[in-house]
Amino acid sequence: MIGTGLIDQADPSIWLPTFAPQPSPSGIGAQRMVNGKEAVVEEFVLHRLATDDAPGILNDFSAVLEGGEEQEFLRRLFLKPFANMGETFSFADGEDGDVFHGLCAGIHAGRDLVESSRSIAQRLQEVLRQHGLRGGDLFVVKFSGVELGAARHAAVGVLKFDGREVFMENKPEDGRLVMRLGRGLGTLKPVLAVLVVFTPDAPTLFTIDDEEHASAWRHEFIGLCRKQDHVNSTRDAMAMTRSFITDELPSRHEVDRAGQIDLLNRSVQYFKENAAYDRDHFAQEVFGEKEVMSAFDQYSERYGQENDVRLQDRFDISSHAVKSQARVFKSVLKLDKNFHIYIHGDRSRIEHGVDERTGRKFYKIWYDEER
Repeated sequence: MIGTGLIDQADPSIWLPTFAPQPSPSGIGAQRMVNGKEAVVEEFVLHRLATDDAPGILNDFSAVLEGGEEQEFLRRLFLKPFANMGETFSFADGEDGDVFHGLCAGIHAGRDLVESSRSIAQRLQEVLRQHGLRGGDLFVVKFSGVELGAARHAAVGVLKFDGREVFMENKPEDGRLVMRLGRGLGTLKPVLAVLVVFTPDAPTLFTIDDEEHASAWRHEFIGLCRKQDHVNSTRDAMAMTRSFITDELPSRHEVDRAGQIDLLNRSVQYFKENAAYDRDHFAQEVFGEKEVMSAFDQYSERYGQENDVRLQDRFDISSHAVKSQARVFKSVLKLDKNFHIYIHGDRSRIEHGVDERTGRKFYKIWYDEER
């Protein structure tokens, strides 16, 4: 059974508010890895997974909302959470991955969404129960026109929401405005979600989870592994570089915190300004000294083995991964509890020393103008 128009608003437990479309700031869409601006939510199903105080409900119908405002709202609810992903996945080989993969592939091939979504809900319910994790509202969504890179693809989304937010509805009735409070979904983000984009050769997956759910969600329910692509190559190279500068380098060379921040800033700048990564070129540009470059090469090999990642010597840089990883490249110099100094470049303008009379450490900073 396919529903049309808005879901029944008389039941606040499944009420979905609608909002007027909001124009995106100039250029924002181009910066997203997953761009759903022109996507279409073709059909979706809502199920409720059992909780400690409420039984599960598996619906036997789907919904189709064709209006412009409705589609805008659904894109925001179902696709916006994936807009700034900095890591990609693929389906792993093996029994666990084959089940969910097969269900998604079936939806993509045209199998009944309701039947497939019920199988997905039952499978997730069992996984959550085995790990003592709570249920919630589960949406299974079929998309077309999801943009990834420069191409558009069909996709399937599975999103679990744990709560609802309070909203106020008002409408004219007998010459006055009547108001009522209800609970529904509007700006809440999913606790667990996976987007399966049917890219050529093999699907590309994006996941939203947390430490509590990650193992059960990623491996037992979805069955995924990290994808070998330029996105993850960029992410891994930046993570390794940050670890080298903050953990390894100070133990082998005399580098103060300001020097570390300078190297972190130069590393991020390299990834932002270059279209491709070459490890030798990167080491020369960022570190310069042969001894440090040699230590970087050695650490790279060890880091790959210890963390079970395949670090590539050359790859195209993903701007999305750079944006995601750059957040953890801290450029703040914290001095006791008194001062925080933000350093964005030109290490030559900072001098570090120790006062001979008091023995207290200091930083001396040169600048041209005060702003």
